[in-house]
Amino acid sequence: MNPIPSGPRGMYFEEFVPGQKVITAGRTITETDIVTFAGLSGDYNQIHVDAEYSTKSPAGQRVAHGLLILSIASGLAVQTGVMEGTIVYFREVNEWKFVKPVFIGDTIHVELEVKETKEMRRIGVGSVLIELVVKNQHDETVNKGMWSTLIALRPG
Repeated sequence: MNPIPSGPRGMYFEEFVPGQKVITAGRTITETDIVTFAGLSGDYNQIHVDAEYSTKSPAGQRVAHGLLILSIASGLAVQTGVMEGTIVYFREVNEWKFVKPVFIGDTIHVELEVKETKEMRRIGVGSVLIELVVKNQHDETVNKGMWSTLIALRPG
């Protein structure tokens, strides 16, 4: 029997290179996602939860919360395993834009690209700036922005 490897499966700071890209799996947005997020956040805005009201809105239907899509994008990014066990801190969300609405039944994925790296040896981490582009099933950008993360340096 082979032992299960212990330790992080994510990449250490030294493995991140500007221009490097990762594409996540897809995830379909459901009515349950929207209702659950409304309950969790307390945001029961009619554009999100009232089907009849939403038919008269500019979107013509219910729209997923922008922060729900940001949260799901975060989960999809984490599921790639790239930062699993090596991310020290999620530092900031920069320049986030909600470009297009996301509707019930839309399937989104995230395209990540390393934009900049900076070693911070004094505090034992490296800063990695990652651009995220969230796209729907039609390859349209629905959200985009940058994340600043602190990633562990390779031990030793």
